[in-house]
Amino acid sequence: MSVPRPLLGPPPPPVRGCVGIVGVCASGKSTLERGLLQLGYNARQCGQEHSYIPDMWRRLTRPEVLIYLDASPRVARRRRDMRLRGSDHAAQRERLAHAREHCHVYIDTDAFSRQQVLEEAVRALCLLLPGFAGTGATRPSAASVGLRGRPAVDDLTQRVADL
Repeated sequence: MSVPRPLLGPPPPPVRGCVGIVGVCASGKSTLERGLLQLGYNARQCGQEHSYIPDMWRRLTRPEVLIYLDASPRVARRRRDMRLRGSDHAAQRERLAHAREHCHVYIDTDAFSRQQVLEEAVRALCLLLPGFAGTGATRPSAASVGLRGRPAVDDLTQRVADL
């Protein structure tokens, strides 16, 4: 009798400079991706909230840095006209558990504008990808994006310090 092989082998190595974005529906993934791309970052979102493969984010996006965006069900319903029930939101969070455990940056977007989320992400990327200029574009300085020295979101400071 043969030994069963796992369906998925080890994940591929991360792509240098790639920024992955995951999060619950209506947390701002598409908006953040567009903003980061405009600033010259190699940013890619992944539909991890819809997948039962826990590390799909790592296999498809292959990020060097993973950003997790969160939003409460109340705020998600306000942002997008959808019938998101609490149980749907809980199921998405369950499917995102692996990504949240492995993320480099966690941003709860409930109280932030689109620009503030972008600013927090860029502030973190300046620390996590120092000197990285992206693919053919010059990475902006923190000052050029309007960063104002606000305290880091959630445990960002601790996560960066732990690297």
